Amino acid sequence: MAAQWTVPDGLRTAPPRLPVEGVLPSFAGAPADLRGKVVLVSFWTYTCVNWLRQLPYLRAWAHKYAAHGLVVVGVHTPEFEFEASTGNLRRAVRELGVDYPIVADDDYAIWRAFGNSAWPALYLADAEGRIRRHHLGEGEYQQTEAAIQALLTERGSAGFDPAPVKVTAQGIEAPADWTTLRTAETYTGYQRTAYFASPGGLVPQRQHGYRVPADLAVDSWALAGDWIAQPQAVVSAAPGGRMAYRFHARDLHLVLAPATPGVPLRFCVRLDGEAPGPAHGLDVDAEGHGVLVEPRLYQLIRQPGDIADRTFDITFADAGAGAYAFTFG
Repeated sequence: MAAQWTVPDGLRTAPPRLPVEGVLPSFAGAPADLRGKVVLVSFWTYTCVNWLRQLPYLRAWAHKYAAHGLVVVGVHTPEFEFEASTGNLRRAVRELGVDYPIVADDDYAIWRAFGNSAWPALYLADAEGRIRRHHLGEGEYQQTEAAIQALLTERGSAGFDPAPVKVTAQGIEAPADWTTLRTAETYTGYQRTAYFASPGGLVPQRQHGYRVPADLAVDSWALAGDWIAQPQAVVSAAPGGRMAYRFHARDLHLVLAPATPGVPLRFCVRLDGEAPGPAHGLDVDAEGHGVLVEPRLYQLIRQPGDIADRTFDITFADAGAGAYAFTFG
């Protein structure tokens, strides 16, 4: 899907006014050549769908403005424990095409130094190291790029194309269908879960048998079979563990990780009890079959056409599948 922006005439002639918000904190692992550069700091965690949809713009800005004095730095602050693994992070960087400098912030030290509170988050600093703009969450790409250009101009840089980047985002990076997105992100671990509908609720830290209620309300989810509820995830404790979610959105994603690294786990997806067909996501085929191999975000449903309330379910043929969060688009 192409995301193309037009710049209002006023923005072409009048650069944005950018107040000083603070001083860019120094942080370990940052590139050594930040002095005198305009710096865009991106807080991310690699399973975050909101950051994944922002990533095409970060790549495009890093490429377009590097020769004019912009440095993009990605600060990876992991949300889930498996994201702190160096091997997992390196694989994600390679597979996602993150080609600007990154810093691992496993202990949240940089996050706290910035006073940050969300993924994704952008902090833009001028050539004197002063933070001049920040934005939490997706969106405002046109405004962010205008601010980049304004600070590069302040720095004395010239010669860049003033037209905003044109981004063609596909797959997991495609923009959400905001007009039909009604179901909110949902964590499954007992520390933060919500909207859980299996009778009796989650039973923390021990194997328990669950069932899906006959009438699953919209925006609620449930388990069937034997599962272990952990702080960050629910883990299938026996073959045949099932999850169901009644949702309203074009896309459904699920953050998954195998309990034993490197052990592939088979799963099958259904939509209203049928194979998803043309509504299948990137990580399943039209029959709904997929394999959990590496810990990451899996796109399981991407619906064409009109969007309505639908019931999603996923059944794991093998024990040991960890499910962390549902996200939608």
